Amino acid sequence: MELILGKEKFVNYLQYEKRFSNHTLVAYTNDLIQFISYLDKTYEIKNLEDVNHTVVRSWIVSLMENETSPRSVNRKITSLKTFYKFLLRQNFVTENPMLKILSPKTSKRLPVFVEKEKMDLLLDTVDFGGDLEGVRNKLIIELFYATGMRLSELINLTQSNIDLHQCQLKVLGKRNKERIIPFNKQLKESIQSYIKTKTTMPNVFLFESPKGKKLSEETVYAVVRSYLSLVTTIDKKSPHVLRHTFATHMLNNGADLNAIKELLGHANLSATQVYTHNTVEKLKSIHKQAHPKA
Repeated sequence: MELILGKEKFVNYLQYEKRFSNHTLVAYTNDLIQFISYLDKTYEIKNLEDVNHTVVRSWIVSLMENETSPRSVNRKITSLKTFYKFLLRQNFVTENPMLKILSPKTSKRLPVFVEKEKMDLLLDTVDFGGDLEGVRNKLIIELFYATGMRLSELINLTQSNIDLHQCQLKVLGKRNKERIIPFNKQLKESIQSYIKTKTTMPNVFLFESPKGKKLSEETVYAVVRSYLSLVTTIDKKSPHVLRHTFATHMLNNGADLNAIKELLGHANLSATQVYTHNTVEKLKSIHKQAHPKA
């Protein structure tokens, strides 16, 4: 099978069966396009059967020689590992060249988050405006911060997914796994206010464009980046930063790690444990300020 055809089948699988977000799909697609281009130009390889671990290693070496960061190289390796697992399951290949590939070591990076005082400042002091766009923008920020949901989960949220009586909502996460997330009275009031404001619009998705389609990822990114810029100077101002902020603030206020894992929709506890590092940093800060010998 040709590499390009294998890539197309893989991307369709991620999009329609695994329901990966558009952002993740673009990343996987770009990694594979880069890999296929390298194979064609360097080895004139066009078929899946001609790829072996030596060829893959040479691509990784070329990336590192071009000063691609270890973190980016690891992501590309992950893309290829996922690609070849798919190919094996579909019997498109008989051997997996990725079994002999080791990932370069990277330094662990703590999740970036916004301090509680700055989130309070944003939600309690900043004027979002009382029109539909303003009410919508504030609710977007509130939902990310109050639930820890992913960007893809927010834009696919429908009004039927929200139970205002029980103060809970249902999202469809990765691997098509549904989960229930509770929310507080304040968020309930914000949702009610927004729904009331948008009565003249179609109401399939909670957040919609003027044409009744779900809001684009680019629009949500722009909203989050714009409002976080008013209260914080952190470099990355994205929906995922608000997800990190939710988890960090929950943990710092005594929430059980397993509960946070369920709320975030993580498959493994190891993915959630990264937030304990932020808690340790907070404890160090408190110790330094409070201990007379610190």
